Amino acid sequence: MENEGERRLRSVVSYVKRGGRMTVGQQRAWDELWPGLGRTVGELPAGKLDFTAWFGREAPVMVEIGSGMGETTSQLAAAAPELNYVAVEVYDPGLGQLMLRAEKLGVENLRLLHGDAIVLLTEHVEPDSLHGVRLFFPDPWPKKKHHKRRIVSPSFAALVASRLAPGGTFHMATDWENYAEQMLEVCSAEPALRNRYDGWAPRPEWRPVTKFEQRADVEGRVSHDLIFEKRS
Repeated sequence: MENEGERRLRSVVSYVKRGGRMTVGQQRAWDELWPGLGRTVGELPAGKLDFTAWFGREAPVMVEIGSGMGETTSQLAAAAPELNYVAVEVYDPGLGQLMLRAEKLGVENLRLLHGDAIVLLTEHVEPDSLHGVRLFFPDPWPKKKHHKRRIVSPSFAALVASRLAPGGTFHMATDWENYAEQMLEVCSAEPALRNRYDGWAPRPEWRPVTKFEQRADVEGRVSHDLIFEKRS
């Protein structure tokens, strides 16, 4: 449940609180692994979250918004042990599955947050502190009347930019052409950000192919990556 502060911050949210029964494994992950790996955004103490204390070490912090079922997130965290990797997601079974995948891979540099990423960034992340923010295949809200629910907006781009350290990156990917164009337009208009490329970024070899990309390819949609960085 969202608390009063979350509702005040967000009159229109970019996600739907989906239900879904958890598997036995996912429930075990919540029972056994969540206490050590996860926190709920709405239950965090007021003020900024001390990532150094939570991870037990000082390291660059990477925030991934919308980790889904954790298929790629677990691999990305495993491939970058030098990062303190934070996954933010609202879908309970997805977080459960991510914990199972991370456990299988022996990932130790991953922490999970259950709740609204905008509330997290606004209330609990220090300005100029993040190494990077990743947003891979967010809900496209394809119907025009729902475009206002897309997470990438001028206010969101400004918020992300304010939380990035100078030189920090904001990496987005989507397989919906008009959403990609919106992302490009919105982030190009944010004064604190600059595009690392002339338009679309080349698809990084290190980013695993997601089920969304596979489906997009079958349906004839082209995936686009965008990588912006915070100006020094």
